[in-house]
Amino acid sequence: MVMQRGGIGRGRGMGRGRGAPGRNLPFIPHVPFDIVLAEPAFPPVRSIPAPVEEAFMAALVKRNQDLTPSEKESSAIINLVYKVQGVLDTLIITPGAFDSCQIEEVRQVGSFKKGTMTTGNNVADLVVVLKTLPTKEAVEALGNKIWESLKVKEPKEVLTMLPNERGFDLSNTEATARILVTTIPPNLKKIEPTLHIDAKLLQSAHAAVRHSRWFEESAQQPTIKNLVRLLHDLRKRFAGFAPLTPWMLDLIAHYAILNNPGRQALPLTQSYRRVLQLLSAGFFLPGSAGISDPCEGGQVRIHTVMTLEEQDLVCLTAQTLLRVLSHGGYKQILGIEGNSSIASEMSVWDGVVVNPLERAYEKPADSQVEEDMEAEEGDMETE
Repeated sequence: MVMQRGGIGRGRGMGRGRGAPGRNLPFIPHVPFDIVLAEPAFPPVRSIPAPVEEAFMAALVKRNQDLTPSEKESSAIINLVYKVQGVLDTLIITPGAFDSCQIEEVRQVGSFKKGTMTTGNNVADLVVVLKTLPTKEAVEALGNKIWESLKVKEPKEVLTMLPNERGFDLSNTEATARILVTTIPPNLKKIEPTLHIDAKLLQSAHAAVRHSRWFEESAQQPTIKNLVRLLHDLRKRFAGFAPLTPWMLDLIAHYAILNNPGRQALPLTQSYRRVLQLLSAGFFLPGSAGISDPCEGGQVRIHTVMTLEEQDLVCLTAQTLLRVLSHGGYKQILGIEGNSSIASEMSVWDGVVVNPLERAYEKPADSQVEEDMEAEEGDMETE
């Protein structure tokens, strides 16, 4: 069922969920077919053989262990974050002669805070909320102040500070603390593009704080963290999943594990497979209810930040990989064997040929048509 090309919006033109142009029909989002929610109405004809499921679980556990940062990596990033956090806390309490900016608070965010970091990506994110306006000069001065303070404590340590459009990075030879700078909400109206950090970047830093708080409150189930780590790896290895943001991965992992009739956490094998089934069925396509962002008052469906082309690409990639998984190719999907070519080249599994699917969506020749469709989707989000 999920392998067919006729999922939500998978036909020619990627149906938008409204009637014909010019008809003011109400937008009613659809819920794509989900075998987990529909299981009472569709009793399984045959279950997956126990040895196959056990082998799949063992592979998932092994892959998660390989992706989990080593003790050395973990110690390195924890030590750096502890040092940086200490300097920032001191600047909040006793800024002394430093007057380039005033700090309201500091929050740890991202995969480091959530406990979903992957090996080889030893980067921790911290959001620094300023009481003052975030001018580019003030942000760079803050970075230099932290660098100088750390060098005074450990002069022999190799430490670099690199400013960027979001704030700055502080790095030693083993880890990086990525500082995302924003300001208190009342200041956001006063932002001037030529003087301050871009307003969208300031808002995204606030969103990162909300996301981390939600994850801490709602997604501490260990299986969710393991699945998120595995999905990050899947996204990294298959280009078709590149449009998926870390926040989308957090939410779909939480949904796949906990949103079921029994309200009990599903095992890792079933939830991993369910993610591919959901994406294949059009969970992140136009017209789908998808997942409402819990940090935005439920008014925004998370997949609408992707373009129509990106939504199509995610869906067709999931459909191809699900077919591979259905014929026993879990080692190739997990990256234990083979490579990412199974998503873009023909492969054969016990005599069954799996051909990568082609795009169903064709971008209109008139770019204005595309813009109008995107604007219509945005209007529907607020209805």
